[in-house]
Amino acid sequence: MADPSSYRPKPGEIPDSPGVYKFRDEHRRVIYVGKAKSLRQRLSSYFQDITHLHHRTATMVTTAASVEWTVVSTEVEALQLEYSWIKEFDPRFNVKYRDDKSYPSLAVTMNEEFPRVQVMRGPKRRGVRYFGPYAHAWAIRETVDLLLRVFPVRTCSAGVFKRSAQIGRPCLLGYIGKCSAPCVGRISPQDHRELAEEFSDFMAGHTGTYLRRLEQRMKDAAAAMEYEQAARLRDDIEALRRAMEKNAVVLADATDADLIAVAEDELEAAVQIFHVRGGRVRGQRGWVTDKVEAVDTAGLVEHALQQLYGDELGDAEQSGGSGGVPKEVLVPALPEPTEPVAQWLAERRGSHVSLRVPQRGDKKDLMATVQRNAQQALALHKTKRASDLTTRSRALEEIATALDLDTAPLRIECYDISHLQGDDVVASMVVFEDGLARKSEYRRFQIKTFAGQDDVRSMHEVITRRFRRYLQEKQRTSEWEEHEEDGPAAAAAGGGPLGDGPAFEGAEAADEGGSGPVDGPIDPDTGRPRKFAYPPQLVVVDGGRPQVAAASRALAELGIDDVAVCGLAKRLEEVWLPGEDDPVILPRTSEGLYLLQRVRDEAHRFAIAYQRSKRSKSMKAGALDTVPGLGATRRQALLKHFGSLKRLRAATVAEICEVPGIGRVTAETVVATLAAAAPGGPAVNTATGEIIEDSDVRPAGPVEEPSDHRGKSR
Repeated sequence: MADPSSYRPKPGEIPDSPGVYKFRDEHRRVIYVGKAKSLRQRLSSYFQDITHLHHRTATMVTTAASVEWTVVSTEVEALQLEYSWIKEFDPRFNVKYRDDKSYPSLAVTMNEEFPRVQVMRGPKRRGVRYFGPYAHAWAIRETVDLLLRVFPVRTCSAGVFKRSAQIGRPCLLGYIGKCSAPCVGRISPQDHRELAEEFSDFMAGHTGTYLRRLEQRMKDAAAAMEYEQAARLRDDIEALRRAMEKNAVVLADATDADLIAVAEDELEAAVQIFHVRGGRVRGQRGWVTDKVEAVDTAGLVEHALQQLYGDELGDAEQSGGSGGVPKEVLVPALPEPTEPVAQWLAERRGSHVSLRVPQRGDKKDLMATVQRNAQQALALHKTKRASDLTTRSRALEEIATALDLDTAPLRIECYDISHLQGDDVVASMVVFEDGLARKSEYRRFQIKTFAGQDDVRSMHEVITRRFRRYLQEKQRTSEWEEHEEDGPAAAAAGGGPLGDGPAFEGAEAADEGGSGPVDGPIDPDTGRPRKFAYPPQLVVVDGGRPQVAAASRALAELGIDDVAVCGLAKRLEEVWLPGEDDPVILPRTSEGLYLLQRVRDEAHRFAIAYQRSKRSKSMKAGALDTVPGLGATRRQALLKHFGSLKRLRAATVAEICEVPGIGRVTAETVVATLAAAAPGGPAVNTATGEIIEDSDVRPAGPVEEPSDHRGKSR
C-alpha cells in the first residue's frame, strides 16, 4: 500500500479552478475519476490524515501511486469530461451501475428507407426512435401485435424483405393485413414513412387526436352506409384502446417525466427509473452497484443521471419515445451543486429541464412507488446472491483459505458491542450456518461486570460467558470429561463470577419479535432448546486487533483451542487474526469478504436494535413506575386525570381516589412513593440548559439533578 504523501502535489501546483482529476495506481491504470469546482480544495482533502478519511476513500488513496488533473472552464464541462473518462477507463473505485439484465426497447428505424419496427437491446443508435425499456420482450410484442392492425408497418428483417422483393410475394403478415408490404410495392416509401410516423406518435403518447380522427371516420363511413369499413374502423379503435390499457395513467396532467429512486445500504445501492410519457408509465429499468467509493444519496443520483443521459444528444428523432431527457426529472435528493447538473441535462435535451424533488401530490406518491421498487430490487439482489449455493460455497472456501482453516467454517458466530456514550452497554451474537442467517440462534447480552465504555473488556466478557455456557452444556450432557489437567476449562464449566445466572438476555426468533419458536438441539430432560450447545468453527468480532486479542484471550482462558477467531475492521474492511501484526486483505470483489461483511453488519444491526430498545425503556421510565402494584393502565389514568406528575404530587389522597380504579390504599401508596422520590429542585437538561417540567417521561437529553451542599445528588 502506497503512502499518499509520496505522490502528494507540491503546494501551489494545484490550480484553484474547475476540473477533473484521475488517480492512477503503480501500473498507471486509472482507479478513480472525480470532478471538482475547485481542484485545489478537493485534492487537498485526499491528503489529510488517513485516519480522518472514509474507509473507502482511504483504500483508494493508499492504492493509488499518482494523481493528475485537467482544468476546464465550467462545471458543466467538468461533468461531461468526468462521464467520458469513467466510460473510457472504467475505474475500479468509481460507482458504476450495472444492469441486472439487458432491458429491451421498442425501436422504429427511421434512418432506413422503409422504417422497421423491432425489439432492440444495447446502445442507442442515431436516427432510431426508442420506446421503453420494457421488463419483458413479450410485452413489447403483444403491444406491437395489437398496433399492427392499425399501423401495418414493416417488421421483417433485411434478409426477409430482400427475398420477398426478389420473388414478388409478401410474407405472411402482408397476406393477413398486418404489413403494408412495401417489399412488393403495395405502398410508396413516402406513405410507409408517414405510417411509421403515426405509429411513433401513438407510442409517444399522442393518442387522443388519432383516436378522435378514427372515430370521426367510423361515423362518416356508417353515415355513408359503408358498414364494412365502419366495422373495421371500430375494431381498429378497440385494438388501440386495448394497447393503451396496458399503460395505466399515473399522472393526470399528461406529464413527461423520469422518476429516479435509490435504495442503499453500507455495501450496495439499487436504482429504479420509471419513464412517464403523456402521464403513463412507458418504461422501467433498474441498476445495482457496489458502493466502492464514499458517496451519499445525492452522489448516487448524480451517477445515475450520468449513466442514464450521458449519451443523449438532444436528437428529436432519437428521443421521441420514452428514452431521451424529458421535461422533468424527479429525484430523491438533489446533487450538489445542482445548477451544473441541471444545465448539463438541458444541453442533453436541447431545452430547459426541471430537476427537483417532488414534495406533494401525485408525483410524490408515484415517487414512493418507485422507491418501493428500488428497495425490493435491492432485497432481491441480496437474496439471490446469498441464496446461491455455489456462491455461498465459494465464499466459505475463500474464508477458509484466507484464514488458513482446516475446513470451511459451516457455522460462523459474530459479536458486536453497542452503547450510547458508555450507557446501556449491550452485545449481540448472530449465527450464520452454511452462509445463511440462523435467526433462531441469535442471542443478546447485557454487560454485567462493569459500567462504562470499554469495548475490549466487554468483548472479553461476552465471549467468556457464551463459551462458558457451552462448556457447561457439554459437562451436563457428559460430553465433557472433567480431569484435573483440564485446568481453566474445568473451572469455567463449574461456574465462577461470570457463571452465575443466565449468560444471555432473550433470543430473537425468526420473526425478530422474540415470540416464535427457538430451533436448536433439544434438552431431553426439559424439552427445551439447549441454548449454547453448538460451537462455531469461526468467531468473528466487529473490530480490529484489540477486540480480536480479547476474544482470543477469553477462549484461551477457557481452554478452547479448536475455534478460529478473526475481526473485521470497518474502516478499511481489514481481517485481523490473533497475534498477527498485519491484517489479511481480501479482494474487494471476494465473495468471502462479502459474507464476512454481511455477518458483521447483521451483528451490528441486532446490537443497535437491542440497545435502542433498552434506551427507549429507560427514557420512558418515571417516578410512577416505582409505585408497588400500580400497572400501566392505572398510571396512564392518573396522568390523564391530573395532566402532569407535578400536579399529581400536589394532589391529596382524596383527590387521587376520585380517579376511576384507584382505591384509598393505592392512593396512599402513590402519595408516599412520590413524596419519597420528590426532587429538591427542577431537573435541568444539560444539553440545552432548559428546565424540565415534571412528567412521566424522562427527557431525551442528559438530565442533571440539583445537588445539596455536600455535592451529592438528592
